[in-house]
Amino acid sequence: MSGLGDVRSDVHTVLPDGVAPPASVPPEIFAAAVNAYLAGDRLDMGSLARCVGVGRATLYRRVGNREQLLDHVIWWRGRRMVACQVLATAQFRGVARIAAVVAGALRAIERDRPLRTFIDAEPDVALRILTGSRSVTGHGMVTALAGLIDLERGRGAFDADLDAATLAFAIIRISERFLYADVIGDRAPDVGKANAVIHALLAGLNRRA
Repeated sequence: MSGLGDVRSDVHTVLPDGVAPPASVPPEIFAAAVNAYLAGDRLDMGSLARCVGVGRATLYRRVGNREQLLDHVIWWRGRRMVACQVLATAQFRGVARIAAVVAGALRAIERDRPLRTFIDAEPDVALRILTGSRSVTGHGMVTALAGLIDLERGRGAFDADLDAATLAFAIIRISERFLYADVIGDRAPDVGKANAVIHALLAGLNRRA
């Protein structure tokens, strides 16, 4: 089993930006946005500006538009969730570790009530943030998973012909189709099937088996 220092190093490898709130957003604005999101309230930029005591123009200048601010909030929570999964799987290696992190993340996302409230209220905006290649969240999830794959490859516990970025992209897309099936394809979400498919994909590609 890895020591505490090794596990913390794993988190830094997977999430080099750490789990702190984004430095690009003023702390008081970010805290107010997080509170609104966690309460299940629609993030209103006018109300947020009044809450933190600035004008709307100043607010937009400091944080960008509403969708960009929501993206930062969701990815901050996502980074904390990914870090927890990396810490919780320190005893595993290779396919077992990668699959366990993905499975844990899918279960955590499935149980995330503020996120589900947001998806139900604003499905189009939510999917752009969660699955968009240009969003901080969408790009961040793929990059974090690629970092984990490279971490296990570097330890000699996993190897595949596909590069880490391509494999991570494929795994994230599979995850999304099952996790957000009710929004994307009018089907019931099924993270169990997602986990089975992803584990089979990793095991089939792994040349270290």
